[in-house]
Amino acid sequence: MHNEPTLLGLDMVQIFFWMGFGLLLPQALWVRRRATRFEDAAGEPAGQVAGPDPVRLIAIGDSIIAGVGCRTLEQACVGQTALQLSKQLGRGVTWVSLGRTGATTGGILRHLIPQLPEQKADFILISAGVNDMTALKKIPEWIQRLSTLIQAMKMHSPDAIVVMLGIPPLGRFPRLPQPLRALFGLRARGFDKAAATLLAPLPNVVYVPFDHDLQP
Repeated sequence: MHNEPTLLGLDMVQIFFWMGFGLLLPQALWVRRRATRFEDAAGEPAGQVAGPDPVRLIAIGDSIIAGVGCRTLEQACVGQTALQLSKQLGRGVTWVSLGRTGATTGGILRHLIPQLPEQKADFILISAGVNDMTALKKIPEWIQRLSTLIQAMKMHSPDAIVVMLGIPPLGRFPRLPQPLRALFGLRARGFDKAAATLLAPLPNVVYVPFDHDLQP
């Protein structure tokens, strides 16, 4: 998979970010020291929604897949996705969650891909990218690893529909103080656009942008 995006303006996004980040490094370090840490969701990393002729769902990725901030994985993204799939299809759903809080895309490749179950999936849910941003990975480096991750999932389950979650809009996160919030908002939009461009032409791969309003 060599369809790396060549986006007009993407280089400028990176230039603006690195210029601004050098000035805001003290604020970034202050935020990191004071950031609240939440636990992963409790419970087994697998479950099911009862129904006939069940389909299989694999969720893999970062803290969104690990269910940080939720009491159980049933309440988290993977459980709610399984529930909606079951309602839409009129079928049961068995799901497996492979989430690692703080994982970059490279970390997902190293630590979670080897844990994939033997059974092939009908649907795959991926969340990745935010930790690459906060770890200061460059966009071309992240896109290369994201491409490798998509390849790995397609090799595991060639007929699956792969759904990639969009990058959350960090520019609207109230816990990030200004002007750091605006700077990471710009970077998030760059990551989001790069991923959408990479995945758009791929068959059975869907990119879902994060277009919901956020409340504090």
